[in-house]
Amino acid sequence: MRLWTLHPKYLDPQGLVAAWREALLAQKVLAGATRGYRHHPQLVRFQAQSDPLAAIATFLSGIEQEAQHRGYKFDATKILQRRFTGKIPETDSQLLYEWGHLKAKLRVRSPQVARQFQGLTAPEPHPLFRIVPGDVKDWEKR
Repeated sequence: MRLWTLHPKYLDPQGLVAAWREALLAQKVLAGATRGYRHHPQLVRFQAQSDPLAAIATFLSGIEQEAQHRGYKFDATKILQRRFTGKIPETDSQLLYEWGHLKAKLRVRSPQVARQFQGLTAPEPHPLFRIVPGDVKDWEKR
């Protein structure tokens, strides 16, 4: 499961679909509707919020908006109708770590998308996140 700190606009089509599916799974896990993945490290930052389901719903909405922008038809009715009004703090090092990870995937899977973002050194975060100084998260597998 990868719940990207990065803005979904950087994902190739396969990555965007995978992000949608994985975030829907995360929503199910946070709602207690599945027994698996309950202790997945990527869920920590959502579980730390006062309303984890609102946070993941807002995360999903960002992915769905990007899909809509591209002309894809993701089923927005699958997103819980809760909204998170704040921003989740995430570190600049985490964002850059994920950027490097995504760029490596894109070079192999979608070279044309990788070339599109080739010179970009400071990617935008998903709208749910507010970037603060700090290290890569301990939960990140490196």
